[in-house]
Amino acid sequence: MALLLGCIADDFTGATDLAALLSRSGLPVSLRIGVPPTKRDESDASVIEVIALKCRTSPVQSAVEQARQALDWLKDAGATRFFWKYCSTFDSTSEGNIGPIAEMLMAQTGAEQTIYCPAFPENGRNIFMGHLFVGEQLLAESPMKDHPLTPMRDSSLVRLLSPQVRGKVGLASRVVVSEGPAALKARLERFKEDDVQHVIVDAICDDDLRTIAAATVDMPLLTGGSAIAGQLPRLYVEQGLATAPDTHKLLPHVGGGQIVLSGSCSAMTRRQVADYTAHSAGLKLDPINLSKQGSAAACLWLRQQPADTGKIIYATAEPADVHQAQERLGREEAGQVVEEALSEIAREAFQRGIRRFVVAGGETSGAITQALGITHLTIGPEIAPGVPWTFTEVDGEMIALALKSGNFGSETFFTDAFARLEEA
Repeated sequence: MALLLGCIADDFTGATDLAALLSRSGLPVSLRIGVPPTKRDESDASVIEVIALKCRTSPVQSAVEQARQALDWLKDAGATRFFWKYCSTFDSTSEGNIGPIAEMLMAQTGAEQTIYCPAFPENGRNIFMGHLFVGEQLLAESPMKDHPLTPMRDSSLVRLLSPQVRGKVGLASRVVVSEGPAALKARLERFKEDDVQHVIVDAICDDDLRTIAAATVDMPLLTGGSAIAGQLPRLYVEQGLATAPDTHKLLPHVGGGQIVLSGSCSAMTRRQVADYTAHSAGLKLDPINLSKQGSAAACLWLRQQPADTGKIIYATAEPADVHQAQERLGREEAGQVVEEALSEIAREAFQRGIRRFVVAGGETSGAITQALGITHLTIGPEIAPGVPWTFTEVDGEMIALALKSGNFGSETFFTDAFARLEEA
């Protein structure tokens, strides 16, 4: 089947978030972990491909090259429209990687202009007058200001993006968006005449997203969060480019034990860990101890727990504790020892017969999926907006995997996740 849309996501939780919202349409969506080593099978029924990279915090040159390889694979698979997906909190630094990858994709796809819309109103991410809000807080006043890898200290997307790109940056405000698709399209054309290549677009509700998608659906390249991409399949159906199936695919039943593995230190994940450890066995990892002793003690603890009862192993910590570990080990080393330990623990859990995994944190999700050798995921039911259960085989055994962005979900997410799997 012809490929309508090729998507590139900068981390694994973001990719599952994107695939989940695209799948709401009923159109078949394929989620690849990393750039596939072989060409797309011509018999593949998916009309949308999502490639999950692990490049959000990679050096700029490396991140751009990863995205270029993903683009080449998607173009070879037949895609002519593309979507560059990053976090709804615009996680980045003044060097990138959002802007540099976008400019490379523009050059390679012939796009003269693109939009940036990380808004996700359903999850409390809104853009007004170019400023990003997390709930009712400006981005720079939210817990994202203390993110251990990409602390967000400015709320203006224009100011955040401008140092990352060579071209001009403009804003299409809510005033224009509220006037409808034709008005927004005209505003983008005027920007193009003024050589403004990068346009931040306000959105504070789903109606805004529908307007933006209608105005930009024919652009060769769009960028943003999963919510704006989730509007595209409906437009493809309306244009006659795709037909939504009238049946739902049966998903596999996955038995075996369960575990939560958390490397995220976001404010919401801290609350989720506190909620889950109140009624489940838990083990907290310390990066400094891990750097000296490795994960052997944690794996021993895991072997002593019943496979089918609730348990969590986590490096989730308060900002002061994260800062202390980074001071002792260095920012990259502190994150790396946690990722390596949780990857080893995930392999140990699989060997112990655990087949249901909930993973919190983008970097952690990338490390664990790679450690388990996962290359392709089937999208299942959503647990919370943008967080689905996914299914795949590891060594011939079916597993269920939920990859959660740090800030997503309610306080009871971990408990809700396993309950949702029983309903599927």
